[in-house]
Amino acid sequence: MKSRRIRTGTYRTSRIINAPLPFVYDWCTDYREDDYKITGSKSRRTFIEKTRRRVIYASRYPSNRGFGLAVNIVTLHPPRGWHLDSFSQEDNEVAEYRLRKLGPSRTRLDIVFKVEWKIANVPSKAKCLKDINGTWDKYSAVLEKDYKRRKKWIWSPSVTGR
Repeated sequence: MKSRRIRTGTYRTSRIINAPLPFVYDWCTDYREDDYKITGSKSRRTFIEKTRRRVIYASRYPSNRGFGLAVNIVTLHPPRGWHLDSFSQEDNEVAEYRLRKLGPSRTRLDIVFKVEWKIANVPSKAKCLKDINGTWDKYSAVLEKDYKRRKKWIWSPSVTGR
């Protein structure tokens, strides 16, 4: 029996977001089927469960083999964070997302991904970080735009309505 060598990687990033922490938390954890439009991703989500404490969805994403499938379990820890467990054919990921209030309208998002790769051609750390940062640059820009647009209205934490 041939043994499979598992490679691991840890990837960290953070963002300063110009919006209050409750808004950032609600926006980031309001998982939707059309979220792919924000980043231009070809991945698609099918939701299995969405509750106040957990979101479970399946993802179909482009892969060297045509497409891949992943199961994603998000455990919500309002109001300051959430945890992701993702299982796919190419890798298993664990991610921690933590929010910290920096002021009335500024929030810091810290993200740590731990990945166990199951494929032979593991992307470089630089490539992984470039992809993660590119995704969060797009999310942050849309989040801030949504906040500015809604700021003129009285905002309630129960309403994100992207």
